[in-house]
Amino acid sequence: CLVLCSLTVRNQDEERTRRTSHELQAEGIPNCEESPAPTLEEVNAWAQSFDKLMLTPAGRNAFREFLRTEFSEENMLFWMACEELKQESNKSVIEEKARLIYEDYISILSPKEVSLDSRVREVINRNMLEPSQHTFDDAQLQIYTLMHRDSYPRFMNSAIYKDLLRSLTEKSIEA
Repeated sequence: CLVLCSLTVRNQDEERTRRTSHELQAEGIPNCEESPAPTLEEVNAWAQSFDKLMLTPAGRNAFREFLRTEFSEENMLFWMACEELKQESNKSVIEEKARLIYEDYISILSPKEVSLDSRVREVINRNMLEPSQHTFDDAQLQIYTLMHRDSYPRFMNSAIYKDLLRSLTEKSIEA
């Protein structure tokens, strides 16, 4: 509770001078990443492994669209926010981004809370005392694994994936 309580008090003080995390979120993560339309080769590669799907912006966009239909888009948003945090080197920006990630995806008060076990939550709470680019590594791995084991197989059988594959196959036959 010490960590959460001190974070809450500090956040309430800072919140008066800051825009809400949702305002920043709306600017920070668009509805989809900019990417060229996927090729038939790329879409076929997504079926080979979850890693290949997650490596391409087009793959993440298609998977995110699917997650939205399952009301679990927050998993991809959290994963993407963690990836963005890892690229940051400025200490004050790292602290701000970590705070926003915590508020948006870890806090039990958040409507976009991701599902994490208690061990990982404890690690995050300790890490939040001095946030770094790696504050959420354990949680990010847990969410990645969840998406891989749970959502990815359903995505591969979804209309979203099959329709995309079918349309690209038809285009390549016409060409």
